[in-house]
Amino acid sequence: MGGGPADNPKTIETLAELRRRYPMVGDLEKRAKWRIPRFAYEFLQGGAGDETGLDRNRTALQAVEVVPRYGMDVSKVDTSVELFGHRYAAPIGISPIGFDGMMWPGATEQFAKAAQAHNIPYLVGTLACATIEQVAEWAPDVTWFQLYPMAPNNHQYSLEMTDRARVAGAKVLVATLDVPVRAKRPRDLRNGLTMPFKLTPKTMMAAAMAPFWLDAIRRKGMPTFANMAGFAGAPDRITTSAFVQKHIGGGFPWEQIARLRDRWPGPMMVKGVMHPADAEKALELGLDGVIVSNHGGRQFDAAPATIDVLPEIARTVGTRGTVLFDSGIVSGVDMVRAIACGAHSSFAGRAFMLGLAALGDHGAAHMAQAFIEEYRITLGQSGLLNTGEARRAPVRHPGAWTREDFQPHL
Repeated sequence: MGGGPADNPKTIETLAELRRRYPMVGDLEKRAKWRIPRFAYEFLQGGAGDETGLDRNRTALQAVEVVPRYGMDVSKVDTSVELFGHRYAAPIGISPIGFDGMMWPGATEQFAKAAQAHNIPYLVGTLACATIEQVAEWAPDVTWFQLYPMAPNNHQYSLEMTDRARVAGAKVLVATLDVPVRAKRPRDLRNGLTMPFKLTPKTMMAAAMAPFWLDAIRRKGMPTFANMAGFAGAPDRITTSAFVQKHIGGGFPWEQIARLRDRWPGPMMVKGVMHPADAEKALELGLDGVIVSNHGGRQFDAAPATIDVLPEIARTVGTRGTVLFDSGIVSGVDMVRAIACGAHSSFAGRAFMLGLAALGDHGAAHMAQAFIEEYRITLGQSGLLNTGEARRAPVRHPGAWTREDFQPHL
């Protein structure tokens, strides 16, 4: 894919300089913390409950060891991966992030354009701050759609949103399973972060200390739940937020997943699978695969680390479907870890948003290029030539759940 923003010489030079100055996600965290308001930073970095799930994800990923093999000719490493008939540049995609424009105004557009330019999937969410129709125009080749449940009226809005995604040209539908009820997120409660988003004296003071964010608000406008405007009857923040409060949630029972499967003609997955039996159920309903995820530690802080349940889920799925991994990915090394443990590809959310928060409109492209480069380096350092070989790499995974760990619930 050529001719896009990533091919502009000035853009290439800028991104190369950013990779030299901010080589790791940790560097972006430090910069993001003072560039965006505190309430936005803590919304991005926070988890559910006492936030043990956040640390559990990272600790478990870091414990996975991949044995390198040397003496190999790695001059022709191939980072690409094929998913549902499309060959992507690397096994990394951008995860859905609800209300992304609150953390960086215009985030949805930047994610879409970076994904298209770098040929990686963008799983845009129902609660993004641009519509699925806009995203599909910005990223016509790589747009996937994450559907949140809207349980009232027998999921009528869920079905209508599915139809909109199909007409817009989304390549894959992903129904989110792991939001049956709203999670308790203490940081948001302490910061008074409510819907609709209000500029209270506290939030105004935090915003005043973030001039870069304020300038982005001036350029892009206050964020709204753009996909909800048509349902709510008006595009303003108050109306769309009220609709979200009333209609988003309730979970997707399996019978509703079956209805969506009947309605959606293309590849379909469910996100939030943490148990082999749920993966088996998804396959029984004719789905094309699962995304193994604990919502990045933002829903249920007692859940296992996502990487620890991945191997048994991958064994359950076998060759019958595609297994993707989400939750905790911050580097090319993590990508190889997830693939060696059974995933076909991976997604990252926080890392991409930290890129925008830290670097502004170049941040998403910075992270896309960084992930692809790091993945190439990690494959070469491991003596692996491609993603297929990475799935067969020798790996030690001390925290992996076994089939017996899931008994007697299988």
